[in-house]
Order: sequence, then structure tokens, then C-alpha cells
Amino acid sequence: MAAKFHQTSWDPSTLNNVSISQQCMIRVKRDIMAIYKDPPPGIFVVPDEKDMTMVHAVITGTDNTPYEGGLFYFVIRFPPNYPIEAPKVKFMTTAAGTVRFNPNLYSNGKVCLSILGTWEGPAWSPAQSLESVLISIQSLLSENPYFNEPGFDKERNKGDNAKYNDIIRHETLRVAVIGMVENECFLAIPKQLQDVIEQTFLNYYDSYVTTAEKNSHMNNAVMQDPFGERRGKFVYKVLAQRLPPIREKLKAKWGDQANPTQPVPPSPNGDCIPEPLELSDLEDM
Repeated sequence: MAAKFHQTSWDPSTLNNVSISQQCMIRVKRDIMAIYKDPPPGIFVVPDEKDMTMVHAVITGTDNTPYEGGLFYFVIRFPPNYPIEAPKVKFMTTAAGTVRFNPNLYSNGKVCLSILGTWEGPAWSPAQSLESVLISIQSLLSENPYFNEPGFDKERNKGDNAKYNDIIRHETLRVAVIGMVENECFLAIPKQLQDVIEQTFLNYYDSYVTTAEKNSHMNNAVMQDPFGERRGKFVYKVLAQRLPPIREKLKAKWGDQANPTQPVPPSPNGDCIPEPLELSDLEDM
């Protein structure tokens, strides 16, 4: 996917130390509470404890896709004039900038969506929200992401779609499951979301094992990316060996209580608020 926008304009870090309007704060709080009260399936959000204009989100990969059971972490920042201007989003599950999971999800963290102003197509509207952004991102994690690449409505070479799915399925298990549960890249994931990640792992454990076993015949084969991305080898044998010890560790922690739910928003002092909130409860956050 060719870059047509300033390479850093999409990055949430460009909004550091920016003054936020009251209108922006009110709208951000409403967006967060809308998700909190009626969480979309597979989407979990937590506002940053120190900065209400920053939101941390985890999207779980949909069943029957190469992303199944994956745990994809995003950081969202809201500009001073939100919702007039779209939020800025960075994809964090990239193995320290080395793995591209989708034609629309770059290894440097850029998320290509027209509503974010990072690609051509329907533009952002103030009627949209944090929830609509996250659902749009979730839709990218599709059954055949090869066809997300513009101009690739058909395979350029026979078998390219299957080859790409093989790579994404492996990297989901390696990076978006094991790498996220173990937090191998030392990401600043809020504890509430880390809990979601761990409990989701337990719920999907059998699926992870099945994926490793069904694809063990590819072990040590070189990945052949149809888009020319430099990839390594399939290491399903290693991944299969890593799964049981992680499960035992998390079983000891969670027992039979693994049931990932939308985390409770943090209170101003960083503690978790145990009761449902009203919008007014967030006014002083």
C-alpha cells in the first residue's frame, strides 16, 4: 500500500502536550462510557490513568479467520478539536516494529483507514466515535486479509491468498498471542487489559493448540509473503512447546474464573471503580 500522507501525521505522539477543549473532554468521556455500557464483542478499552485523551484498546481476532484468538493492542489519542477531527491511532502489536499483520496495519504502527485520514475513501464525520473506529479496525481482521490491499481483488498469483493466511495465522499465534500474554516487547499495557489478555488466552487455549498441531508440517519452512515483506520461518514446534507452561501459569492465577469482560474505567486515583458509572462520575477524571 503506497503512502500518500505525511509519515508522522497519523502518530498519536504528535498530540503530546496539547491543550484540550472542554468540548473534546465531554465527547471523549461519552465515547468511553458508550463502550463501557454496551461493549462491542471482542473490543475492550481502558482510558489512560493520567490522560483522559488517551485510550488503550485490545481487539480480539474473530473466529474462523487467520487472526482467531489474537490479542491486538492499540493506543488512541484524541485531538483538541475532537470530534471535529478524527482521533489518531497506533497499532502496537508489531513485535517491536518487525511484523505487519495486514495491508492496512503497518509494522510501524500506522493504521490505514479513510475515516482516520490515513487513506482514500469516506472521510471522518463528527457523528462517528471511538466505537466506530474500533469496529472499523476489527473489520480489517478478516477471513482473507490479502484482498484488503488496493487493487488485489483477485490473486496476482495462484495460491497467494492461502500463503498470506498461513503467515498471518502463524504470526498471530507467535506475536499476538504468546508475545502479548508474555508482553515480550514490554508494552505499557494497563493492568485491566493485561487481565483481559490472560483470560482470553485461557478461553482460546484449545484453539491455539489445534492451530499449532494442524500446521506443524510447515515447521522450519520459509514464509513466502506475496507482498514481498521479509519474513522468517514457521516455528510451530517451538510455539507448541511454549503454550502449556503459559497455560499452567495462568491457570494457577485465574483458576476457573477466566471470563474476559469490559474492564471498569479507572478512577482519578488509578483504582478500579467497582460499580457502573454515570457520565457525571467521569467529569473530574
